[in-house]
Amino acid sequence: MLLKSREHPSLGTNPTFAQLLAEFLGSALLAAIVIGSGIMAQTLSPGDVGLQLLENAAATAAGLFAIILIFGPISGAHFNPIVTMADVLRGGRSWKVATAYIPTQVVGCATGAMLANLMFSRGAISISTHHRSTAAHLLAEVVATAGLILVIFSLQASDRGGLAPQAVASYIGAAYFFTSSTSFANPAIAVGRMFSDTFAGIAPSSVPAFTGAELLGGLAGILLLAILYPTNEPLQGEPS
Repeated sequence: MLLKSREHPSLGTNPTFAQLLAEFLGSALLAAIVIGSGIMAQTLSPGDVGLQLLENAAATAAGLFAIILIFGPISGAHFNPIVTMADVLRGGRSWKVATAYIPTQVVGCATGAMLANLMFSRGAISISTHHRSTAAHLLAEVVATAGLILVIFSLQASDRGGLAPQAVASYIGAAYFFTSSTSFANPAIAVGRMFSDTFAGIAPSSVPAFTGAELLGGLAGILLLAILYPTNEPLQGEPS
């Protein structure tokens, strides 16, 4: 997420069609990767939850690396309302951009979930029954989201934005295992995963609490960044 853009000098103020399309496609692919690999993991490794999680995490990390490379130079590769809001608060985007990006990300993730279901001969929509809103899950989402914000914006603040694809992919892959929630860290993907009653799904009743925990984690990440990296430059120009 948050590669510097190679084009669109108005990146920080007015979203273009190309940027919104990039956020939609990237969010859709992210959801399709997470959910599709979860379905495949269940198929290939029935009865072995640990191996299923490993397969799901590996596919997600690899896919995330690729889609950041594809869409980062166009939109910044947010795919995540928390990342977009953090970018606004850090001075990289305007709220006008955020109000266009965020619904695009949510719709993209819901679309990707339906696409994943269809690719595995399932109904386009199957509401998940996987409840995740325990105190441990919510604490994990705070930690996962704060860590994601730190990874992304510390690279930006230290002029290492070109490392974002591998850094973010590595962090998310690791967070699948060190957090009990398997690191959603993204309200848009939480909404999308409601629409698939599979390994990677989440029950609708768990989503509000997850979203609240993610918002809290995002704020914690921003506060830590303000201490660790007190200055910030808008994301414009060539990748470092």
